[in-house]
Amino acid sequence: MNIKKKQFFRRILTGVLCSAVIITQAVPVFATDEYGAPLVTATPTPDPHTPYYKQPADTDSIKDWVKGPQIEGESAILVDMFTGAVLYSKNADKTQYPASITKIMTALLGCEKLNPSQKFAMTASAARSITETNSSSIYADTDEEFTIEQALMAVMLQSANEMTLAVAELTSGSTKKFVEQMNLKARQLGCTNTHFNNPNGLPDEIHYTTASDMAKIARAAWFNPTFRKFASTQYYEIPPTNKFAETRYLLNHHKMMKNQAYAYNGVLGGKTGYTEAAGNTLVTYAKNDNTYLVSVVLQSVNGAYSDTKALLDYGFNNFSRTAVKDLPSKITRHLLPAEKYILKDYKDDMLFETRRTASVSLPSGVDSNALEKTYSITKNPAGLPLLTVTYTYNDHVVGSARYYQTRLLSDQLL
Repeated sequence: MNIKKKQFFRRILTGVLCSAVIITQAVPVFATDEYGAPLVTATPTPDPHTPYYKQPADTDSIKDWVKGPQIEGESAILVDMFTGAVLYSKNADKTQYPASITKIMTALLGCEKLNPSQKFAMTASAARSITETNSSSIYADTDEEFTIEQALMAVMLQSANEMTLAVAELTSGSTKKFVEQMNLKARQLGCTNTHFNNPNGLPDEIHYTTASDMAKIARAAWFNPTFRKFASTQYYEIPPTNKFAETRYLLNHHKMMKNQAYAYNGVLGGKTGYTEAAGNTLVTYAKNDNTYLVSVVLQSVNGAYSDTKALLDYGFNNFSRTAVKDLPSKITRHLLPAEKYILKDYKDDMLFETRRTASVSLPSGVDSNALEKTYSITKNPAGLPLLTVTYTYNDHVVGSARYYQTRLLSDQLL
């Protein structure tokens, strides 16, 4: 067994032993991050506070909105996954380095393009291209055989950098083309301040995102059921391969999941990240009753987990998702008298229909009658135009409904 593989098993054993100590004793955790350095997220209550702790949330300026918690991170956002409403934001549009939460986009593209049961052999370029000391890895070897599922589990749980390169090559043929696909996907999801330059989040001056953009990526990823499996798995084993005689044991790094150091009831999964330049970055998915939230914390020192707890407490305790009752399931078009002479059907015609009940996220106790709504028609690359009804509360977007056009008006001409 070579030195790197011995180091891998020592890390796994150390992590298991540390977890046992965490669960049985109320002591600080001094684990190592994905690069082998001491985890600065180990202290749940930072002291002293960062300069950003007293900075008010941007959402505090919304009239009659619930005042947000003070957090350590420079940038953060909390979003209702179903309505898309931003419940909390602080410097959410400021560009930051994402570190390994980049791998959410990598895994999403892999889930969209690849078959989890597909087998592949590691290329030399994927196995040997990561040269950073203590880079997170499962020490996959050239020509070692894995399945796509094993690769994506290694990406999301172990944050294995060589496996991100393997996924990139398998998805797009090369890392360069894959990065182009990452940036294209980001634009399609509405990201305006994101640029990826690698699939793993290793330090790069032109590899950046924002909390707002990262929430859009994370939200889209969660609605992919294959990705959801990888993001929510806590423990996974890769059996012996053609190159490695031992079982690899993967443990999710997110410490707010069940039975972990800072377990939070309702946390479903997520992704951690750290580099010296990025600080701690953390994406977390959580559920309470019918409310699903995603939080993003960027550039946090000592506070990623405490920040996330504060955000989730704030979201679950102060907001609720409510169905919009006055929204019709169909929108008809009323014909003018002159139109009866050029159209096949003289009756009013249904032009748009919705496929699910719309809902909004509001501070608890707020009446949905206080909402205002606007209508807009947008182009749909996949088909007929879309009609979007956007709901706002004191000029803040709290949800929307999407209607799909049923048929082209030209089809009705005589």
